[in-house]
Amino acid sequence: MNWHMQINWNFLKFTGLLLTVIALYGFADYRSRSKNIETISIKFLGDNDLYLTEDAVNKLLIQNYGGVKNTAKEQVVLNTIETIIASNEMVKSAQVYLSIEGELISKIVQRKPIGRVEGISKFYLDDTGRRMPLSRYHSARVPIITGKVTGKSLEDAYVILDYVNKDDFLRKNVIGIHIEDEGKYQLKFRIENFVVNLGGVENLDEKFKNFMAFYIKAAKDRTLENYAVVSLEFDNQVVCTKI
Repeated sequence: MNWHMQINWNFLKFTGLLLTVIALYGFADYRSRSKNIETISIKFLGDNDLYLTEDAVNKLLIQNYGGVKNTAKEQVVLNTIETIIASNEMVKSAQVYLSIEGELISKIVQRKPIGRVEGISKFYLDDTGRRMPLSRYHSARVPIITGKVTGKSLEDAYVILDYVNKDDFLRKNVIGIHIEDEGKYQLKFRIENFVVNLGGVENLDEKFKNFMAFYIKAAKDRTLENYAVVSLEFDNQVVCTKI
């Protein structure tokens, strides 16, 4: 009998302890959720170049959400805030979460420009091949795209710039793409008055291998400044025009 009573007593003690823990947890959770948001922390991940500022993000939230500070944590809809921030044309993705201390933390990845179109309309081409507006906060140092800008020629310009950005030498030396026509592209290099007629975007590997062989030899012979135009349009050959 005593043995059964002892078991029951232990069971009751354990149940009581468990209920106390659950009650305390529920109270802490309630206090946490009913606590107001004290601060907003905006963190930009990746590049240091800011095409968007903290102030601009805060204004975006105030305009579309009515402000977040001093709002009860349980009233804040994180998905909605993420969607609002991601709606900005400079934002690639946004992640928003709340800290226990009542801080709203937003981690933002910005879009990355790889070319700048200079024509009737001016805009960036980003690293996914989409149009991106210019920023009033920062100007990107990227190759300038000029000439006959169309949907197709922009797609080709993206293919060329994507290739250029994967090569250290080309990334440092190609400063522009001139679109003479669809399928006819000219690269401008950092060397003064030095252009490369690329032709179309087919066989880029082969074209640039041939170009690099020419460039290394000409640089070694110190004859680079003698050339005005280098053409890679013809199969497996480099045709040069001297100044």
